[in-house]
Amino acid sequence: MMFVGVDHGTSGIRFAGLKKERRKRGVGEAEVCELSRERAAELSGEEILSEVEGELKIERDGINLLALTYSMGDGFSKIKSVEKVPNRGVRSGEGAGARVGGGTKVFDALKDAGVPAILIPGIHAGSEKLDRRMKFFSHGASPEKVGVAYHLYKKGFENFIFSDISSNTVTVAVASGVVVGAVDACLGAPGLFQGPLDLQLLREIESGRVSANEAFSNAGVLRKRWVGGVRGGVRGGVRKEGEEELVLDALALFAAMEISAMQVLMRDCGVGVEASRVFLTGSVGEKEEVKRRIERLLDSGDGETETLTRWSAAVGCAEIAKDVFYGEREILGIEVEL
Repeated sequence: MMFVGVDHGTSGIRFAGLKKERRKRGVGEAEVCELSRERAAELSGEEILSEVEGELKIERDGINLLALTYSMGDGFSKIKSVEKVPNRGVRSGEGAGARVGGGTKVFDALKDAGVPAILIPGIHAGSEKLDRRMKFFSHGASPEKVGVAYHLYKKGFENFIFSDISSNTVTVAVASGVVVGAVDACLGAPGLFQGPLDLQLLREIESGRVSANEAFSNAGVLRKRWVGGVRGGVRGGVRKEGEEELVLDALALFAAMEISAMQVLMRDCGVGVEASRVFLTGSVGEKEEVKRRIERLLDSGDGETETLTRWSAAVGCAEIAKDVFYGEREILGIEVEL
């Protein structure tokens, strides 16, 4: 028995293979591997499949079910067989973020290989059990965040908030095992590269100097030109003494603000702060120095937040595949329709 999860992330495409027996290497019961989006774009579909088979120590014929994520996932709201979802599950190819082509290559390679596969939707205004007030925003989180949430749910948590801090920042709230809220990368806290559009960026868009997508893709703390910030470091990273501390301070502040906002929602859903847990993930979120900053800002004692590895989304997707295979028909409030 083998179940595979695919995390179509901003910086790379991660795979997790979950078997019944525990293995010595990997994350828990899962074998894991990663392809950069740039490398995936250069490979043929067969080369992608062969590389993943080798890394996960599987053969495609041995995969019982694969759970796939792709882009925004805003074109559908139920977990479905990949063949039943048109346009790879997105409303439009136009949107927020860099378009490299690697994720599309992986999606098409897996679909064309005939591997039994389901597609996981994102969290958006069409999500049935999302808090109705959160549907004010068209989009809340991309599909791999459902994988992160399910991985936590399978660990025994039913009430929690997690913030994924990396190239961008996305925060998700789960109450009584149902996703009730999500704040997308273009709405609230910035990440390293991407972030929300403020007055400065709106003016640049209106003047025609940049497109909306270009503005979003360069609105993170390392790319945006901001007073007292990392000046001119569009792609060069931190350059001056003290800038690294400022970057971490800013990321932690805005993530903590977003988490606090989700605690308000959770409390209104009947789950108090003391009854829910806070988790951090992503390339920045898993750093101990960021964890300490966020705990201080949330006025949490040591150990009040926990970190997850960058593999959590892929592993969670594999866990979704396994449970759907064995008959589960609702995942975190998302209906399964096969």
